[in-house]
Amino acid sequence: MTVPQSTFRSAPRPVSRPIPVVLAGARGHGRWHLENIRRLQEAGLVRLAGVCELTPLTEDELEGGPGGELPEQSADFGALLESTGAGIAVVCTPIPTHTDLALAAAERGVHILLEKPPAPSYAEFRRMADGVAAAGAACQIGFQSLGSHAVPAIRELVAEGAIGRVTGIGGAGAWVRAEDYFRRAPWAGRRRMDGVDVVDGALTNPLAHAVATALALGGSTRAEDVTGIETELLRANDIESDDTSCVRITTAQGRPVTVAATLCAERSGEPYVLVHGTSGRITFWYKQDRVLVQRAGHGPEELHFDRTDLLENLVAHLTTGAPLLVPPDATGAFMKVVEAIRRAPDPAPLPDGAWHRVPGENRRVVPGVDRLVEAAADTLSLYSELGAPWAPPAQRPAQHPPKEVNTR
Repeated sequence: MTVPQSTFRSAPRPVSRPIPVVLAGARGHGRWHLENIRRLQEAGLVRLAGVCELTPLTEDELEGGPGGELPEQSADFGALLESTGAGIAVVCTPIPTHTDLALAAAERGVHILLEKPPAPSYAEFRRMADGVAAAGAACQIGFQSLGSHAVPAIRELVAEGAIGRVTGIGGAGAWVRAEDYFRRAPWAGRRRMDGVDVVDGALTNPLAHAVATALALGGSTRAEDVTGIETELLRANDIESDDTSCVRITTAQGRPVTVAATLCAERSGEPYVLVHGTSGRITFWYKQDRVLVQRAGHGPEELHFDRTDLLENLVAHLTTGAPLLVPPDATGAFMKVVEAIRRAPDPAPLPDGAWHRVPGENRRVVPGVDRLVEAAADTLSLYSELGAPWAPPAQRPAQHPPKEVNTR
């Protein structure tokens, strides 16, 4: 698609329901956004006015709107925004294009739902966030887990002292991905391409929600909340980026946040965030909106929550003044993690003996990594501190002694 060079600024367009929406990137993960826009279209909140794709969608892919009306299609994003009178642009395109497309929309008076990660570097993030703010456009970052009603509920439990003093936050994501996953697009599994940052790693893209949600539950969402970051980036697959990695974030509140992730798990599990307290713990399976509260003097309590869709929240923000759930500055801490991963040495390849292929499944597995991911979230430790023989020692504070975990 054509990334427009903006030559003018426009005040944000007045909005009324249904708001015309242009979707940039309607295949791959973009199919989820297409279905979501259709859902909100049926509710009368939005209208799918345009689709920006290099190869136009077929009529079967589009499934026309009311009366069979099909949206306009073009590979020229800027021209499509103008011809459709779009009020909102949903941007679900390759990571390096996010900043330019978001700015192109904002400078045409169009509000934005920007897929995560918002940018491949902190400098690009700031260029996007500052430019959108200067244009007066609203921007929502697509961390869907932060729309879960469990997030404010857990914060309230913590504030009430339900688990005592919070000592740290852990995050765990053990997923299974075939080798084809890293060939789904030219930028997949890349740290950079044609001299441009991509930073498509386990913690920055597929399991980015674990990082962002852990930071949110710890009350450390802004860039200034991060005071230090340690990374261990590794790969079993033949890619540039990491597929097995962990990060420990030191926060201004003194609550460490450790998140471990792998795309080479023995079995795919539900990712979760774990809030550690002096008298209990809270586990949040963020894709399921499910919470388990374990605290002294009480039996375990399982809670289930609804969630607010982020595009629906953006519509409410524009029409009723509802606050945005995930404005750019609320992802500044996450972008500090992206920047640390971008600037870290390239991920180390795991030795041949540390992984194997699963017959008939075209995927690589790191034996014992599922337990290591869990142990990292449970102990707030890095892989090297847990005794993983394939993890190179990280630069780490002395107060985190090594902890042994049996990975056999």
